[in-house]
Amino acid sequence: MQRYFVNQRTNEDQFLISGDDRHHIVKVMRMQMGDQIICVDPDGKQAVCRLAEITDERVVADVVQWKEENSEPPIKITIASGLPKGDKLEWIIQKGTELGAHKFIPFSAARSVVKWDEKKAAKKIERWQKIAKEAAEQSHRNRIPEVSDQMSFKELLIHSKNYDYRLVAFEDESRNGEVSVFSSILRKMQKGESLLIVFGPEGGLASEEVQLLKDHDFHPCGLGPRILRTETAPLYALAAVSYHFELLR
Repeated sequence: MQRYFVNQRTNEDQFLISGDDRHHIVKVMRMQMGDQIICVDPDGKQAVCRLAEITDERVVADVVQWKEENSEPPIKITIASGLPKGDKLEWIIQKGTELGAHKFIPFSAARSVVKWDEKKAAKKIERWQKIAKEAAEQSHRNRIPEVSDQMSFKELLIHSKNYDYRLVAFEDESRNGEVSVFSSILRKMQKGESLLIVFGPEGGLASEEVQLLKDHDFHPCGLGPRILRTETAPLYALAAVSYHFELLR
């Protein structure tokens, strides 16, 4: 059953769908009156709905049954990625959303080859947020992860104070055989707490950046014995979190 995140309601038991989602329902899925979809409101509540009205401007969907299911991870994980080349960040956002990320923060790292273009920033963020929305619908999430505006490294350090726990994935820790920091942090965390994990770009984080992160209460950690690419490491971390909190019971 198709899933849509819907912000507009006429009342407790009726959703109004417009814009791209209306186009998807009518033109792509070719749905008709009486067909059913799942609508998710801004609070993450979801309901099976029946299409009651289709016009050129909107689709009206009546609630058939509210559902109690919740597919969100018990902790809030934010992925901070040093700006990588090409479409790697799109991949991280799409797959990271499927794996349960709560938020994504792109930041400018010392070794980022890509330079942030302020003139194109709004369009990029809009595209990344759309990717997150579509991935959240596909993977039956209750919420759409936020994609924040690009931050400088200094801004990231300031922002990090908003989190309960802070980690930085550092390849030197993996080379040195460190295996305990990541798992020990996960064992400490309680439901509802937040975790920020920082990942470097293709060339990794500079030693000065790692030291500054340590000075701001980040714990360097390895992610196993192998060195992972910048687009692979966040997905590994998210999968490990999912296994720890959702499967290892």
